[in-house]
Amino acid sequence: MVKRIKLRTLFIGGCITLFFLVLLGRVFWIQVLERDFWQSMALEQRAHTSVIKAVRGTIEDRNGKVLASDIPAYTVVVNPKAIAALGIGEEVISGLHELLGKPEDELKVIVEAKDKNGKYLKNREIRNEGWKIDQEMRDKVNEFIKKLKDEHDTLETGMGLIREQKRYYPQQTLAAHILGYTDRDGNAVMGLEKYFDNQLKGENGELLYQSDGKGIKLPDSKDTYQPVVNGSDFKLTIDSTIQYYIEQAMQKAYEEYKPKNITVIAADPSTMEILGLANMPTFNPNEFWNYASDPGVFFNHAIKTRFEPGSTFKIVTLAGAVQEKLFHPDATFMSGSIRIKGYGKLLYDQKRSGYGEISYLEGVKRSSNVAFIKLGYEMLGSERLLQYVNAFGFNDPTGIDLPGEISGLVNPTPNNASENATIAFGHGKVQVTPIQQLTAMAAIANGGKLMVPHVVKEITDPNTGKITMTQPEVVRQVISEKSARETGSYLEQVVADQVVGTGRHAYIEGYRVAGKTGTAIKPDGKGGYDRDKVHASFLGYAPANNPKIVVYVGIDEPADAAGGGAAAGPVFKDIVSKVLPYMGVSKVTTADGGSTTVSVKYAPSTQHSAPDLTEKSVQAAKNLLIDQGIDFKTVGGGNNVISQYPEAGTRLASGQRIYLLSQQIDQASIPDLRGQSLRDALEVLNLLKVMISVEGEGYIIEQTESTQNGKRLVHLKLKPLYAYGEDITKHFK
Repeated sequence: MVKRIKLRTLFIGGCITLFFLVLLGRVFWIQVLERDFWQSMALEQRAHTSVIKAVRGTIEDRNGKVLASDIPAYTVVVNPKAIAALGIGEEVISGLHELLGKPEDELKVIVEAKDKNGKYLKNREIRNEGWKIDQEMRDKVNEFIKKLKDEHDTLETGMGLIREQKRYYPQQTLAAHILGYTDRDGNAVMGLEKYFDNQLKGENGELLYQSDGKGIKLPDSKDTYQPVVNGSDFKLTIDSTIQYYIEQAMQKAYEEYKPKNITVIAADPSTMEILGLANMPTFNPNEFWNYASDPGVFFNHAIKTRFEPGSTFKIVTLAGAVQEKLFHPDATFMSGSIRIKGYGKLLYDQKRSGYGEISYLEGVKRSSNVAFIKLGYEMLGSERLLQYVNAFGFNDPTGIDLPGEISGLVNPTPNNASENATIAFGHGKVQVTPIQQLTAMAAIANGGKLMVPHVVKEITDPNTGKITMTQPEVVRQVISEKSARETGSYLEQVVADQVVGTGRHAYIEGYRVAGKTGTAIKPDGKGGYDRDKVHASFLGYAPANNPKIVVYVGIDEPADAAGGGAAAGPVFKDIVSKVLPYMGVSKVTTADGGSTTVSVKYAPSTQHSAPDLTEKSVQAAKNLLIDQGIDFKTVGGGNNVISQYPEAGTRLASGQRIYLLSQQIDQASIPDLRGQSLRDALEVLNLLKVMISVEGEGYIIEQTESTQNGKRLVHLKLKPLYAYGEDITKHFK
């Protein structure tokens, strides 16, 4: 018996000793041999990363009007488990359907979502209708949540909102093909948003820290901080008012001629800053998903479409002939048709019977194909003509800072007589893009310099304050300044001659206009041409003696095969007749060159009225104005809006700015008004209720403050400047 007890004790003791040895070995294995592994595992479980989102840069027009920016957005989320517990599923589905417009059957799937084990899920987003909604819809959803809480006497409804950011385009469709858009995930898709995505989006920051099991940061946490790099802000060369005039004129033509598409580009020929660029049909980047059935609306024809230009291409032939001193305006030729050596068929004018024996100048004004064959093919010769084609940049991209630009293609077969002859009047083996044509015409307008067009004026890095300006870039001198002026004088007569000039429909009373029409019959795809389908265009600039703007208008397949003079010329006239007064360019009213000042015109009033912003926080007022697409400026450094100008309820003109005063009048400092128009300055100063004196006219170049009878007095000195308040000639000194 005793022996058995001893054996049992020995056995148990042995087991305990063995267990202790195994445990000791395991501890040794973990703490010594696998120490590094388990230590890293512990660090991973305690380590947390907090992402600091970078702010995407804003995009503004040349005058500071916001075209694209990030604004607050909200995503609707539901908790199927909580909703099921409350038994309010049907109410939630019905209410969200009414608010968001999402089909009830799709909402039912989300609101009643379960996992594979049949248990209700906890958090589900309402996509896409409830994804990144605006502040107005957020308020409606909150009202619905409050209503459910009151009706069911509960603090939890199973519904909520997540605050996020989204890209917003306050001017709606304005300049859509320039800006492009970002999708709902924030990915850049097209336009400037895509082209400069890396600079606009910046880089997210990170904070790495250690926490306990409950996620609370440890007191001795070794933090690692990667600072956020916010995206750069872009100021464009685009002028929103000019862009508005362009799109307004295009809309009229689109409704009248019902073409496949229309493209208009406007630029300052001295710098090749793009002042406006648009295609129609167009789209609203805030609602890009509504155009899924018609993806063609996103296509930027201005830089991506290649086509036979027709007679607008004759500017190259004319410029080359003038430069080579081969153009003699009073010399004559027989119009109608011409037979060239090496080609058995006749080549014709648009009017096949011709106009009899006419001068070469009349041939230019009538856009005679025969005249340009003789100038380009017979006088210049095919080799020299192609040299000018290349010099004007038609076989290279222009280098514009927009994504997807393609090059033109002018490649006649060597020794093929007809192909080389028809290039002289813009048909056959000649394919160009709208931006190439605009750039070529600008070279004639600016004294013979081919320049790189651009839409970005300056880029500001908000992290460093560094500003990078885009300087005008000359590619080459194509023709001499003298030849450019002479070529322009002939193109001016194309418009000024109201009897035979093909560009007479672009004539603007009081302004000298130079231009060229184009009516290109389109290929039928079978080796011939379809006379019922044309590409109508107009290229021009004004004033002819001191060009401020150059414009291309292209209308693809207008109704009734309307020509460039009849269809595109009036669009040019509509735009430029508004833009020149807006720029402050005087009309010529007398034969001896006398002029009279034309008052600046502004875009017609929109449907916006000034909202009541007083007593709101400055941030809330800003958010409201951004949502409504209204331009604004704050005056003072306070947190709340004390007063505003214009007053609440005032009808706002397109582009009119609202000024928000956030400090007491006697405390607010006078902002820097230099470079502003008198109208804008008066709005700010009226808001501050200060006395004003004005000297001169134009734009503000100097301001001084003083006191008179105990009141503040601001003296403004004004001076006429070049368009947009800048001396563009400084780039060429």
